[in-house]
Amino acid sequence: MMKRARSPSPLAMSKKGRTTDSLFAPIKIATAEAAATVQADPPFLRLLDALRNVVQKPPKGQSVIYWMRMGDLRISDNKALALASAQAVEDQIPLVVLHVLSPQDYIAHDRSKTRIDFVLRNLSRVKDELAKLNIPLYTITHTPRTTVPTRVISVLQTLQATRLFANIEYEVDELRRDIEVCSLAKNAGIRPTYVHDRGIIEPGVVKTKDGRTYTVYSPYQRNWIGILNSNLSDYLNEENHVFGPLFDADVPVSVHGFELDPEETANMTKIWPAGTSSANEMLSRFLYTKARATQLGAVDPLADGVENSDKHSRVLLYDEARDRGDKDTTSRLSPYLSAGVISVRECVRQTMKLLGIQKVEAGRSSGVGRWVQELAWRDFYTNVLAYYPRVSMGRPFQERFADVKWEVNEEHLNAWKEGRTGIPIVDATMRQISTMGWTHNRMRMIVAMFLSKDLMLDWRLGERYFMEKLIDGDLASNNGGWQWSASTGVDPVPYFRIFNPYTQSSKADPTGDFIRTFVPELKNLYGSDIHNPPTKVADKLGYPRPIVNHAEARVRAIRRYKTPGEE
Repeated sequence: MMKRARSPSPLAMSKKGRTTDSLFAPIKIATAEAAATVQADPPFLRLLDALRNVVQKPPKGQSVIYWMRMGDLRISDNKALALASAQAVEDQIPLVVLHVLSPQDYIAHDRSKTRIDFVLRNLSRVKDELAKLNIPLYTITHTPRTTVPTRVISVLQTLQATRLFANIEYEVDELRRDIEVCSLAKNAGIRPTYVHDRGIIEPGVVKTKDGRTYTVYSPYQRNWIGILNSNLSDYLNEENHVFGPLFDADVPVSVHGFELDPEETANMTKIWPAGTSSANEMLSRFLYTKARATQLGAVDPLADGVENSDKHSRVLLYDEARDRGDKDTTSRLSPYLSAGVISVRECVRQTMKLLGIQKVEAGRSSGVGRWVQELAWRDFYTNVLAYYPRVSMGRPFQERFADVKWEVNEEHLNAWKEGRTGIPIVDATMRQISTMGWTHNRMRMIVAMFLSKDLMLDWRLGERYFMEKLIDGDLASNNGGWQWSASTGVDPVPYFRIFNPYTQSSKADPTGDFIRTFVPELKNLYGSDIHNPPTKVADKLGYPRPIVNHAEARVRAIRRYKTPGEE
């Protein structure tokens, strides 16, 4: 008889996870009581309160410090860096850019090796860009993570800095860290300044008429675009800098426990080139060039052969083609946005330039509008993360689904991870993730719903695996996407609406090219067989039979969601 657990833990089914410290095992799922306590006094609001009580007029120091986080990896259009630069110019003292590598934080947040590699490659580019301006990038590695605040204050004191600038990170642990930095800074006579820079409109601005935080996307987006278009100069202006001279520093090429092997490094370097210039070129190609079948899979996104088009560019056709996995119909900018290599503001500004308009287009009837709406989802999920911190504590947003009966099946979990489920679209997606550290958003939705509804495995297992594998792993968006698919989050798909993976396959991969690219066993299949190979054909090709019957699984999922806690 299959074993089941009433209160499953993702850690219980994934004890072989990566670690660089055998004594460090962060808790993944908070109790409902602990989450409620944090929810009653959100760390985000506590940080805002702390910033109102910092040292107001510190003495002039010998330097100004900008703390560059792993989501800030650019020197242009960066609010905290602009403020730090202006302060250094005003005080006529040097500017230092600080980056803290924290391996224990990477473990706690299930960071992927590809994401850490991408961070380091982009830091190296940032270092070179800053060096041209005679600005140092001072990179340090620190363990344990609990003493990062003390280490940062120590660096400031060593460099005789009395002002610290940083962009806000909205995860619970990072907010608590920054609250402690504020406390230590006050005692040390240092003034910290934290600003919003992750998205376009910061959390707390877009609210309902009665002042509540939105938990449904559509009304949020309508309010979001109204506020944005009424305040374009505030939200879309690019920050400019004037830098002063200083010194040089090194960026490590790897972090212990997060190293890629040489083949992986070469692959990631090819398909995800580092640097803001690469991100800008990828954006330009999305806006001005046609989709190419040759760009499907692990290829150089900046390869030659693009064809410009003022009517059929990828973004202009995005509304009708955005769910196609068999072409390069999406921007593939998510790793660059997650790492802050390019700003969301710049993406929106460039859409306005493309259309020659003075207001942001965000309607459902155009390709540009649809893409801007996708960018707005990033703001929406960041807003949720800031005001509903329990979602980053392993809790479902909708606590009524906390007792849903999940299966505990290591064999099914591993088959899903390795792309051996016998469902071609699922297997192709999971193999693409292993190959590229990335996959199309539609494919993420398909495999997420398959795990949580067809296999009835805890969605947190999938959420964690994505963070461990994806180069664009972002807690807010990843958690939002998984809870949407599992019907446990804000504005989720209703639990009784369950994707049929075969139907989704025919819509998302009508040519079958996506499946054939990543599931070579099926490379000679065409027509409907590519989406659901007949048993005899699959056996002959050495392709696994489906590990679950979708129709039966659907009935089980609806029953368990309808009455959480029962079989």
